[in-house]
Amino acid sequence: MGFSCFGAFESSKDRREILSQELVTNNVRLFSYNSIRSATGHFHPSNKIGGGGFGVVYKGVLRDGTCVAIKCLSAESKQGTKEFLTEINMISNIRHPNLVHLIGCCVEGSNRMLVYEYLENNSLASALLGSKGKRIYLDWPERAAICLGTASGLAFLHQEAEPHIVHRDIKASNLLLDENLHPKIGDFGLAKLFPDNVTHLSTRVAGTIGYLAPEYALLGQLTTKVDVYSFGVLLLEIISGRSSSKAAFGEDMLMLVEWTWKLKEEGRLLEIVDPELTEYPEPEAMRFIKVALFCTQTSSQQRPSMKQVIEMLSKDVNLNEKLLTEPGVYRPQSSKKAAAYASPKRGKQSVNHFALANQMHSFQSMTDMLPR
Repeated sequence: MGFSCFGAFESSKDRREILSQELVTNNVRLFSYNSIRSATGHFHPSNKIGGGGFGVVYKGVLRDGTCVAIKCLSAESKQGTKEFLTEINMISNIRHPNLVHLIGCCVEGSNRMLVYEYLENNSLASALLGSKGKRIYLDWPERAAICLGTASGLAFLHQEAEPHIVHRDIKASNLLLDENLHPKIGDFGLAKLFPDNVTHLSTRVAGTIGYLAPEYALLGQLTTKVDVYSFGVLLLEIISGRSSSKAAFGEDMLMLVEWTWKLKEEGRLLEIVDPELTEYPEPEAMRFIKVALFCTQTSSQQRPSMKQVIEMLSKDVNLNEKLLTEPGVYRPQSSKKAAAYASPKRGKQSVNHFALANQMHSFQSMTDMLPR
């Protein structure tokens, strides 16, 4: 049976299975389909607030007046109710100030719905990169706080959450902002819930063009450094106010990370800063941009961990630029793997260079602490 936002229990067996699972879902609420439908005004189009590879999102109001975001999942999942609720239960146990809180779910028939806390300022994609009518002016302190908060949430997923989670799709539209513009990472558990054929790219790789680490896009190599790469791209978007997946730069039509590297080589790195930022601390902005370049290096082993990124962003450090290597870029239109790694000017020779540069550098070699 195909997915639909409308349906009923397939059998009394399903109902008994759900009721038995309620005993172990201590941290999430199980909502009926009718309560979800009522909360969204029968899924009225005016309540639709988003959508993407995993489904459509509606704003809803529960009976107690609580505003929520309800995601109707469009995944072609054959996962049973018991397995689905077990995964949901696992995700609900993961709590962090910079992760979107999962309130509950609905499982009836083929329906799979997730109920999240509602965040007033929608996504960073809308606030920073959207149409003029939806944009929110973000000054430098607000942008820096968004960068640090996002890094903190990712570091928690990578190293403290049990089990550890690789997000796989860090991007501006998956970063939500509350009423105080505090960032919260969304969809951090969906990669575990649904099969690999529900993706933005291919049958094996989940992610979004413009944010994809080359080793993951080309070889399917999934590690936490895939998220680090995507975070580096996100950093550049926050600093520049430009979209990585929608814009091209310069006469060579460079991607955002390529354009940043070109400006670095020409000694014009601050030109990447959003023109709307009339006042910002230049040394801090330079440091943030260079951290983004460390995060997007071709060799995954040369990228810092997210805990290292937090330290690099939040403390006065001198970054050891001698260790910086050219960013890796995945170009889906390229038929040759080598071309996907190479920049327009350097060509295939850069591939061989990075293929050999797999040694790990310690955090101390990346940075030299500055006295405060």
